[in-house]
Amino acid sequence: MRPPFRRLPFRERPALYSLLLGAAAATGFAPLDWWPLTLVCLAGWMILVARAPSIRAALWRGWLFGLGHFTVNNNWFQHAFDFQDQMPPVLGYFAAVALALYLAVYPMIAAGIAWRFRPRVGPDLTYVLIFAAAWIATEWLRSVMFTGYAWDPLGVVWLPLIGVARLSALVGTYALSGLTVLVAGTLVLHWRAVGIAAAGVALLALSAPLTRAPAADPASPRVRVVQPNINQNERNEDDGDRVMAALLAQSGRAGPVPRLVVWPEGVVRDFIEDDYPPYAYQGRDPFFARYRMTRLLGPRDLLLAGGTSLTFDRNDQINGAGNSVWAQAPDTRIIARYDKAHLVPYGEYLPLPWLLKPLGLARLVPGDIDFNPGPGPRNLTLPGFGEIGVQLCYEIIFSGQVVDPAHRPRLLFNPSNDAWFGDWGPPQHLAQARMRAMEEGLPIVRATPTGISAIIAADGRLLATVPHETAGAVELPIPPALPPTLFSRLGNALAAITALALFAIAIAIRRRTR
Repeated sequence: MRPPFRRLPFRERPALYSLLLGAAAATGFAPLDWWPLTLVCLAGWMILVARAPSIRAALWRGWLFGLGHFTVNNNWFQHAFDFQDQMPPVLGYFAAVALALYLAVYPMIAAGIAWRFRPRVGPDLTYVLIFAAAWIATEWLRSVMFTGYAWDPLGVVWLPLIGVARLSALVGTYALSGLTVLVAGTLVLHWRAVGIAAAGVALLALSAPLTRAPAADPASPRVRVVQPNINQNERNEDDGDRVMAALLAQSGRAGPVPRLVVWPEGVVRDFIEDDYPPYAYQGRDPFFARYRMTRLLGPRDLLLAGGTSLTFDRNDQINGAGNSVWAQAPDTRIIARYDKAHLVPYGEYLPLPWLLKPLGLARLVPGDIDFNPGPGPRNLTLPGFGEIGVQLCYEIIFSGQVVDPAHRPRLLFNPSNDAWFGDWGPPQHLAQARMRAMEEGLPIVRATPTGISAIIAADGRLLATVPHETAGAVELPIPPALPPTLFSRLGNALAAITALALFAIAIAIRRRTR
């Protein structure tokens, strides 16, 4: 007996159903976390693709599903335009849809591949397996094409069932996304397949207490995460002193245990490095700026703070900038610096400026100078704290690209500025940081101006948070790292292995049944 889900009335208006199913599937991500609805929508879409009368119809239904899905999922994208003087905020709505028009290509490709292998009698196990393999390949492709846009891979929907999400430590998030399609696909198969999938999901969910990271040693160095609750429209060039006061108010006082005090991305408005041409400082002394930042540190404390660095040409003219994080000692010295490597198109640089500038388009971040990329994942070696990895803002969403492969850090620091991203962006960003913690077996510390700031255990649990749009701070002993996971050793080769294994099993089953 086949599940009644196969009998849903999808024969009429399949294009409309594809669009609506894609939109509804987006509700499985934060902040709603309606993951069962995502599974149901995926199953319905797989039926629509299988019933397509031609490859063109299958691609069309795949593209419409993606259009609905990514438009809803990335609705926060519009909010960034509220802070751009050179372009009207209403343009943000068109930008969100325009982004979805492109991102929908990847579900379209997955649908086309699956349709080519569909059976004549309707969806079967081989069709579902190939659909899952195709989803892995296309989701990975989405993360690398045109600098990559890896936001909200499908596997993130399992975070409410963290035991299932921890499967990412073995296979990675992209492979977990494919397995999510596989689970959803059982809804269009026999009841027996549904029961097996449900039992597997339940066992993984119940395994969560068995895979928890150990508690931190109370005597270990502490980390203090500062959230000043400074909105984007309150961070003008003239607000530097007020922003600094808000940061210091939450930074606490030195204690008997060394503290690593961490501030969000881009909150330091002054240029704090020495040896710039005098005009660059605009009358503000970099030593005094560093003194203000570090005066509350104890003798064994360190500060990690984010701001802008500058580069100059031979004529001492500014020719570039860096989105940077500095490690500062109590004596005001800068002892290490990290520069963001994976820059945001339209945010930190304007692609194709020769074409877009004449059209009146500009970067969403104020200023005319593009940022220069850093060298990639690097650690800061901090006395008393060891190797600390840094991933600035949305760098954390790129699975398999967040850790220096030659030097595994003690933890990852992820400063960000989520004040751009409305109510949906911050919880989605946090969810993806939790996936990186599980994949790599490393604790992650997030500091943002308006939240959600958090200390994340190496098993993905939230140990402490500062809620969205709230001023505050959290301080805990630095959580321990877990032993290197299988994913941390093999990376996204596991996604390729999983996709090939699913495809091979499908072909073997198809040949056997023939």
